[in-house]
Amino acid sequence: MPAHSNWIAPVTSAFSSRFAQGEELPTYVVRAFNDAAQSENKIHDDAIARQYGFRGGLVPGVMVHAYMTHPVAAALGLPWIEHGRMSARFLKPVYEGEEATVAAKVTFVSDAAVEFELAVHDPSGELCATGTASLRLPVPAAPAADSVAAAARSSDRPPADERSLAVGTVLGTLRETFRQDDHLVYLDQACEKLELYRGPGAVAHPGWLMRRANTVLVEHVRLGPWIHVSSEVTHFGLLYDGDTLETRAVVTELFERKGHRFVDLDVLLVANGNRPVLRAAHRSIYEVRRADA
Repeated sequence: MPAHSNWIAPVTSAFSSRFAQGEELPTYVVRAFNDAAQSENKIHDDAIARQYGFRGGLVPGVMVHAYMTHPVAAALGLPWIEHGRMSARFLKPVYEGEEATVAAKVTFVSDAAVEFELAVHDPSGELCATGTASLRLPVPAAPAADSVAAAARSSDRPPADERSLAVGTVLGTLRETFRQDDHLVYLDQACEKLELYRGPGAVAHPGWLMRRANTVLVEHVRLGPWIHVSSEVTHFGLLYDGDTLETRAVVTELFERKGHRFVDLDVLLVANGNRPVLRAAHRSIYEVRRADA
């Protein structure tokens, strides 16, 4: 595994010499791709999504999250992917084939920290997502690898409800090996060209990692159309080709608002059994109110 921790000081020292308060990073424009159109979640299907009041199938929130990482990763590089933070809230849909514009502006900068405000707009100028991203020194201490428990996966997925998603429920742990060949397919879908994610020593894209938070939910319960609405993410390490990855999750909150039923997860990604890579507070609407309700 390449050692990148010694890059942090030269790359991130004196943020104030590299960024100015109020500075805008280069705007990132990407043609949105709905990589979940054929998935089990029919909120990404045009016909079903229209029954819920949308113009068509929704581009997944985790894909929009991936778009939002681009200007930050381009500006800060591996230190942010390894030790940065990001929050994202998805306000309105991004649709297949439309251009999504990601803006990032410096809202705080010092010698030891920089923070950006993020916004995603659709072609009409509608605000679709907001968020923040930051990198601070000293970097956050990693949690214990067992701070979110592992659990056996069940072959019987119950329907998503107050019982199967009760607060404190530990979801079945996902286990897989990260393969760069498969990752390249994801990068093409996400229209991601940064060399950080390609070639020798490449690392997993934060958006690819965040897809695991969705997967661990759908592997635990059977859902109808559902929507990822927000995430707060802290990075603790990098994932490389050949690393094993566990996705662990526990339900932290369950509630109803305006006819939607929400579930919050505490998700921890652990590499090679003992090295935390990412932790996320992940919120989804697991039961969506129909447009005619």
